[in-house]
Amino acid sequence: MRRLRAVIDVAIGDRAADRVVPPTGHTVWLTVLVAAAMAFLAVFALALSLATGRLAERWSESLAQATTIRISAPDAQADAQVDAVLQILAGTPGIAAARELERAEQAALLEPWLGPDLPLDRLPLPRLIEVVQSTDLDAEGLRLRLAAEVPGAVWDDHTRWRRPLVTAAGRLRALGWTALGLIAGTMAALVTLAAQAALAANRPVIRVLRLVGARDAYVARAFTRRFTLRAIAGAALGAALGVAAIAALPRADAAGGFLTGLGFSGAGWLLPALIPPLAGLVAFVATRRAAFRALASFE
Repeated sequence: MRRLRAVIDVAIGDRAADRVVPPTGHTVWLTVLVAAAMAFLAVFALALSLATGRLAERWSESLAQATTIRISAPDAQADAQVDAVLQILAGTPGIAAARELERAEQAALLEPWLGPDLPLDRLPLPRLIEVVQSTDLDAEGLRLRLAAEVPGAVWDDHTRWRRPLVTAAGRLRALGWTALGLIAGTMAALVTLAAQAALAANRPVIRVLRLVGARDAYVARAFTRRFTLRAIAGAALGAALGVAAIAALPRADAAGGFLTGLGFSGAGWLLPALIPPLAGLVAFVATRRAAFRALASFE
């Protein structure tokens, strides 16, 4: 324990050196508030990145397992073609289940777009067969067989739906990680400004310390310690508020809505605990660089 404390004191200074840095003032509140605000936003950016990955995976798996066969044929031939397709599917390896969607189910699918009380008997809707497939299905062979034996049947494996979802999810995930990088950079810039302001305010004190033999490394460690601890405290507060806000959001529903699934799950709730140490690391590097630059410019 003593060795660990000695390492920490060497890295960010000791408590006695805290007297070099003003304990109150605008730099204190600036550092704490900036760290809290950046940590709060970082929690949401992290939740966005994780939620998009889960949502894309869930939708992709759901669309990959469920396939639709659309049958467009005159009423006199529609029943015969539906029966023929179901017989083909029953004898095809890799087909887990297949059934025709009823009119009520088609109306439920169209209701969000066209509203309730649809006159389905007046609309030329195709007959739909829902197919649940496994990984060993020869989809291309089945498509060719359907085209040859049932010309009115069209195999739709939802590729047109999956590809944009995966692309959009990847871009949103990249946007979330980019936001985390921008948050870290903004925090580093603001902490640097706060440290420079504190150094400039304590310029006479630093001159006296130099006269009595204090080295620049000692003064730099004093500022680094104070601003690092402030950043950790502010980031802990902001991360806690962010987690509370995420926990207050609605949970994911059966439809897989995005806004209702924005949050953490399982061990993901532990990830925000990494934000305060990372904020402290950013503050440590930013303050140390700012301190040595400022001290080098002092007479």
